[in-house]
Amino acid sequence: MNEGLIRREAVSDQLFALLRDRILGGELPAGAALTAERGLAAEFGVNRHAVREAVKRLQQARLVEVSHGGRTLVLDWRHTAGLDLAMGIAAADAGPTVEDLARDALEMRACIGADAARLCTIRCSEDTAGEIVEAAGRYARTGPDLTELADADVAWWRLIVEGSGNVAYLLAFNSLVGGTLPVADVPDDLRAAELLDVEAHQRLAAHIAAREAEAAERLARELLSRSVPATPRKAVR
Repeated sequence: MNEGLIRREAVSDQLFALLRDRILGGELPAGAALTAERGLAAEFGVNRHAVREAVKRLQQARLVEVSHGGRTLVLDWRHTAGLDLAMGIAAADAGPTVEDLARDALEMRACIGADAARLCTIRCSEDTAGEIVEAAGRYARTGPDLTELADADVAWWRLIVEGSGNVAYLLAFNSLVGGTLPVADVPDDLRAAELLDVEAHQRLAAHIAAREAEAAERLARELLSRSVPATPRKAVR
């Protein structure tokens, strides 16, 4: 039995994390049947309520599904899981590392930020455009402390993403800055080239205010891409 693997507090959370890591690490491959509720309860020395709660969370994370025959089958997380699973992927023993996932998230950030800048240029109100220009001015007066610049940068980009009018981009932005993705753990010195380029921030704000969509998109992508590590990344299989 694996009773020692489960601590008594929050047993359903711990069982969820353990099963999640086995799925992400490949110990429980896609298409495999999860051990029945009774068997999991006996294996880990927990009650069946904790097992039901853990399996429910696996379903919500799109890691398993209950088949018509009543069996719980493991899904291929590469095809079914969402961004909320990102930190779980990094925590698993196998698969992408935190560094790999941070690089992936920074690449996504550059893509989303570039298009958000384009859409903001097209869609935002004159008042919002003015706020973005004013925020760029405040940004120029911030620092050179990188932590302070990083905080000001988040506030400035929030105006741009909100100005894009794209709710999906806004939710992704919240995940990027709120810790769902490990970008928040990237050292500020890695992002120094981006954060210290005050002039580029001001030019981007000016492009948005002047309704120069292509120029805004191009500059936003160039600026945000500076924080993406140059190390090559293997494709996820």
